[in-house]
Amino acid sequence: MPKALPVIDMTDPVCCAPVASTAADDAAALDLALRLKALADPVRVKLLSLLFTCGEPCTTGSLAAAVGLAESTVSHHLGQLRTAGFIASERHGMSVHHSPRREALTALCKVLDPDCC
Repeated sequence: MPKALPVIDMTDPVCCAPVASTAADDAAALDLALRLKALADPVRVKLLSLLFTCGEPCTTGSLAAAVGLAESTVSHHLGQLRTAGFIASERHGMSVHHSPRREALTALCKVLDPDCC
């Protein structure tokens, strides 16, 4: 039987001591690894890039057209980014608008290297 993955709250930006300053404890290492796993897909990196550069919240449909994938596939990828805390999504009628959470990526950078930002 497969081992169940742990469930942790990743809605807030990652917040722990920089990995370069001290050895990470198990909880901090898991939190960081799950967030990095959400970014370990080229489609998700591209979606995040599009969200940062479009200048306004984008719909799932417009993002799907931009990356050339089905809306359901893009919705899945956006869900992974949302769970990791990298984007925020808000429903407007029949469409969902997505926007990046810059503070989440800034916090991630600071945890990886406190001198980078």
